[in-house]
Parts: sequence; structure tokens; C-alpha cells
Amino acid sequence: IEAPILFTNLESAELIKYASNAFLATKVTFINEIAILCEKVGADIHAVSKGMGLDGRIGRKFLHPGPGYGGSCFPKDTKALVRTARENDAQCDIVETVIRSNDQQKIRMIEKIRIACDGDVSGKNLTILGLTFKPETDDIRESPALTILPKLILMGAKLTVFDPKGMSEAKKIFSKNVTFKEDGYEAIKGSDAVIILTEWNIFRGMDLKRIKKLMKGSKFIDLKNIYEPSEMQAAGFEYTCIGRS
Repeated sequence: IEAPILFTNLESAELIKYASNAFLATKVTFINEIAILCEKVGADIHAVSKGMGLDGRIGRKFLHPGPGYGGSCFPKDTKALVRTARENDAQCDIVETVIRSNDQQKIRMIEKIRIACDGDVSGKNLTILGLTFKPETDDIRESPALTILPKLILMGAKLTVFDPKGMSEAKKIFSKNVTFKEDGYEAIKGSDAVIILTEWNIFRGMDLKRIKKLMKGSKFIDLKNIYEPSEMQAAGFEYTCIGRS
């Protein structure tokens, strides 16, 4: 596939990268805030994002709610754009708000987990599925897991985790207070609640009946909205997701 080549000066090239990633981060953050509103008014974030995506001026990509963006590019480039603006006495209010809202989104997810666990995670066995900031990578830099897991540990939760590629790096950070398993079903065994943080394909097609039998509890907290609420409720789970009921 041929790709266009754009010739610019160095300043423009730098801003193209920063501005592009900041714009995408803004889309992610926007849909996360709309998901919160959906929960308040009884709307379905999937219907809202699909409707928005049908508008060619907006497009459907990066309109999927979740626990916040991470990785090596969005956090770094949004902060770099804000810093560049400040150093040159220019406003970058929208991106500053995006950074702040994304940080708040990760904290909101901790509260969502606590509420789903009857208001208290202390002493409860929680299974975390997914540690990387997105699927198909071993990169956990700025991942929501790096904010959410330490808070859950401080709140007294007992964590068992599985990620197809991210555990090697995670073990360097969570050497204590976290149990690592090499299989998703092993991680779920005896769990009070299952929490999905990354939308790996391996988590999309899991055997729900098997999960239900392995678990001690029935709470399933899907922070990537990969399952349908009606399907999960019919399978006997107390299902929690983002922007849907």
C-alpha cells in the first residue's frame, strides 16, 4: 500500500506527531466521559459510539470506552504538547483536560470495582485479566493496571493475574502481593470477582460455564465491554461494565 510522503520543516513534523496522538487521546477520553453520562441517564454507550462513528466527520475508531489510555505514545505526547505550548506562551486547555480526565478515569475504575464488590474489596480474591495497555503487546507502560492494581492492594484485595504477554514486565513491578498464573482459568479459580482490563482476544471467547464453576463468587467486572450484559446475566454473573446496564 502506497503511503503519502509529506515534506515539512522540523517544527511542523514534531507537532504533527504530538497533535495526532493528542487528538486520538482526546477521542478516547471523550467517549469515556460520555460513557459515564450514559450510566447516569440510562443510555447505551455502544449505541452512542456506533451512532457517532457513522458520521464520516468523526469516524468509528478510538470510540471504545475503557479504563483509560496508556502506552508509550499517548501519555508522553499529550504531556509534550502541553509542555511545548506552555514554553511558547500558548494555550492547550483541551489537552490539559484530557490528561487530567484520563487520570481520573483510572481512579473511577477503582471505585467501580469497589462498588461492584459490595462496597469493599478487603480480603476478597480478585482475578485481573490483562495487564498491558492494549492487546497484542507486552508493553505495560502507563497501563491502567499500574494505577488500579496498587490501589486494590492497598484496599486489602488479594490479586491473581494473567496476561498473555505482559507478565514478565509486571513481575518486576508487582513482586509482592500479586499471584501470577500462566492460564486464565487457573487465575479465575476460587475468585470472588473477575476483572477484565485488556481486551485480548483470548478473553473474548472464554467458556462462561467453566468460569462460573471455577469462581467462588459471581461478580464479573468487564472494563473493556467485551461481553453483552444480557448474555452475562443469563449465565448467572453479576455483571458490571462501562456505560451500559
